[in-house]
Amino acid sequence: MLIRAVGDAFVKLNPRHLLKNPVIFVTWIVALLATVSAAGAIGSGQPAGFAIQLALWLWATVLFANVAESVAEGRGKAAADSLRATRVTTPAKLIDPATGAVSSMPAGDLTVGSIVLVEAGDVIPSDGEIIEGVASVNEAAITGESAPVIREAGGDRSSVTGGTMVVSDWLVMRVTAEPGKSFLDRMIALVEGAERQKTPNEIALNILLVGLTLIFLFVVVTLP
Repeated sequence: MLIRAVGDAFVKLNPRHLLKNPVIFVTWIVALLATVSAAGAIGSGQPAGFAIQLALWLWATVLFANVAESVAEGRGKAAADSLRATRVTTPAKLIDPATGAVSSMPAGDLTVGSIVLVEAGDVIPSDGEIIEGVASVNEAAITGESAPVIREAGGDRSSVTGGTMVVSDWLVMRVTAEPGKSFLDRMIALVEGAERQKTPNEIALNILLVGLTLIFLFVVVTLP
């Protein structure tokens, strides 16, 4: 995740992205000016040690801020990747209604109305309704609750969610979700589209830093 975050930090040096954070954007501009100043000093043979150090520190500040943002975003992407892997790799034991024969197929190929057998240790391949059997189901991947729950045909405990695992016994279910529209797919979409909202303290601090930055720039520009 860290390597990915470092790579994303360089991508976020794009000015269009930095405009979302005025303080970092101003720091980026000053870092760019410091780099030009250092290059000019080196080209003219003048001492450039201070200018080089200033440019390095400013670029390090911008990159550190981008890395921190990328790490936060990377956690959400990792969660989405984990959920997506569960959806893609989950096999399904499809039952032929005519003959009762069981065949294996990818969960992504299931359609509404498909009849599936799920046994102990199997991951439920899609959202569905239990039509036969009773089983203990671990729903920690979806709800975060570690204790298994009982799911059985009939009543209000007959619904099962794709991505959960049967811990014991078995059940036969009818798929009720179209491909790409299951609860797991909606979770992935929510995780990928989620954006962390800034707290009131962060907003206030951002306004303060913008004000101080503008004052600093005004003072520097007006120096004789």
